[in-house]
Amino acid sequence: MIKSKLIAKLAAENPHLTHGDIERVVCVILERMITALQEGGRVELRGFGAFSVRSRPARNGRNPRTGETVHVPAKHVPFFKSGKEMRSRLNAYDE
Repeated sequence: MIKSKLIAKLAAENPHLTHGDIERVVCVILERMITALQEGGRVELRGFGAFSVRSRPARNGRNPRTGETVHVPAKHVPFFKSGKEMRSRLNAYDE
């Protein structure tokens, strides 16, 4: 699901709120999550999962087109670990 579809679905389920209000709320939540990760924190949404940041060390990579060795600098990447409830619901057998 993309952000615009999420906003549209929330707007349809909450007719007492304007589309603009819902869009602002979603944007604020996502921005706060990004800020928390930038600060080295962790974002946990119970039942959904947890976002954290992992460090990748610098390494030597290879250009697949030329075969030339290329230096890849160290970087931080987001990491997501799904929650127990999400895993249970995704793996529930259709009965």
